[in-house]
Amino acid sequence: MKQKILIGALITVLVAIAAVWFFVFYAPTHFKRDVADEKGIQITAAALVKAYQENESNANALYLDKPIEIKGEIGEVKADQTGNTTLTLKSEDAFASVFCTLKKADPSLKAGQTITVKGICTGFLSDVVLKEAIIVP
Repeated sequence: MKQKILIGALITVLVAIAAVWFFVFYAPTHFKRDVADEKGIQITAAALVKAYQENESNANALYLDKPIEIKGEIGEVKADQTGNTTLTLKSEDAFASVFCTLKKADPSLKAGQTITVKGICTGFLSDVVLKEAIIVP
């Protein structure tokens, strides 16, 4: 009887370890979305920021966790703490913009250029935030 309980507990622990490994190490690298393959919702940076400022919950229903294709003027280009290239797209409000983290660096990007980026909208924190962004030709 004790041996059956011990074997059952051991199997349970092994299954739990395998599940943790899968969700922590395997799944995040193998089940990523590829924004390049998805059709994006087309909008300007100014219109997107305005939509979030006027009604954040409605804008979340329309744009949150969806691919968005945004056209706008670059305000600044930087690198974040992990070395990823980030850029901001200007809006009509001087205190709000669209903050994009690019998948790949592009050294040709300069402030003042008008570009189109496509990425996954992750919400609004004084700026609309896009992750996994790519430059659309």
